[in-house]
Amino acid sequence: MATTKPSISASFMYETLEETLDVKAPGEKLFIGIPKEVAFQENRIALTPEAVGVLVANGNHVIVEHKAGEGSNYTDQDYAEAGAKIVYDKAEVYKAPILVKSAPPVEEDLPFLQMNQTIISPIHLSALKKHYIEHMMAKRITALSFENFKDDSGTYPIVRSMSEITGSAVMLIAGQYLSSFNKGKGVLLGGISGIPPTKVVIVGAGIVGEFATRNALALGASVKVFDNNVSKLKQLQNNLGQRIWTSVLEPRILAKQLKTCEVAVGALSNESGRAPVVVSEEMVAAMRPGSIIIDVAIDRGGCFETSELTSHEQPIFIKHDVIHYCVPNIASGFARTASQAISNVLMPLILEVSDEGGIEEMVWHNFNLREGIYLFKGALTDIYISQKFDLKYTDLNLLIASRR
Repeated sequence: MATTKPSISASFMYETLEETLDVKAPGEKLFIGIPKEVAFQENRIALTPEAVGVLVANGNHVIVEHKAGEGSNYTDQDYAEAGAKIVYDKAEVYKAPILVKSAPPVEEDLPFLQMNQTIISPIHLSALKKHYIEHMMAKRITALSFENFKDDSGTYPIVRSMSEITGSAVMLIAGQYLSSFNKGKGVLLGGISGIPPTKVVIVGAGIVGEFATRNALALGASVKVFDNNVSKLKQLQNNLGQRIWTSVLEPRILAKQLKTCEVAVGALSNESGRAPVVVSEEMVAAMRPGSIIIDVAIDRGGCFETSELTSHEQPIFIKHDVIHYCVPNIASGFARTASQAISNVLMPLILEVSDEGGIEEMVWHNFNLREGIYLFKGALTDIYISQKFDLKYTDLNLLIASRR
């Protein structure tokens, strides 16, 4: 077969094409729903009336379920005055394309979820169930978790705020249960002139440990901090700006210190999975009668062998004559402060989402936001959840690139 030569037309010209750049989408006004939480002991609300006022003033539409702010002592009137619409039907709130929750989606929420919805909430890996994720995948939901969302400094702002609240609250709780009125030992946390200070042992030198240490020192207590991560202990010393007693986790040293302390705080945690158990039942049995254990790590299983889950209604139990306080989600007991802390992070984030033209547009530009996304249009983008439940994992970066 004869091949024909390509003919070149005289009118044919080579011209450089203009480069096509990624143009920022125009802003989008958002429709946000805030449901009343039904999850166990959840008193917080993710957006305060002040934050809602800012969102509404920027042209966004906010719908709030009746009594959603009750746990944080915010009334429907507070939200109505901020410009939100108050509704009495849960199903109506769940029709909003963006849901902002202070608790993860639970069993009761699943029937209300809409196709292609966006949910901004915590994830609480320890309480997560496989069928929750499967249901959300089937509804092609995009979900952003509080715990994994990063800010520009590379830290997790909401986790940090909740840890600061918890660390500060720990010493207030300890002081309460050491008093004679609560059948405690009858000692003042800290101490006064002429009386040796109360001894506090803190296991874990993270943010909770740091703020518990700050508050214990401020009250005048003697504090000893244990952690297996030496750099965390150094960081703690630097942040406090003073030398305190620290040690790596060596069982005999820990047992010796626990024997003579009045307050023991468990604040060790793993990035994912169960908290390590570092205090045995034998060590607890050797502690002084009337002393108190506060196991902050209880929402990840606890780091004291004797710990058992308790509630805000019945916060303590006594074992080996030692008071155990094992309430998960301590920050929810200080709901208004916690709500303000969450709201301070979410309100600017939601405003930015609106300016960028929606979550999908913002994900393209904002790498910190990508850290928080565990579902993107029904695709599971969190490797840990996919391994835990044996579900298909999709790389978020590839997903985003394929949509361009």
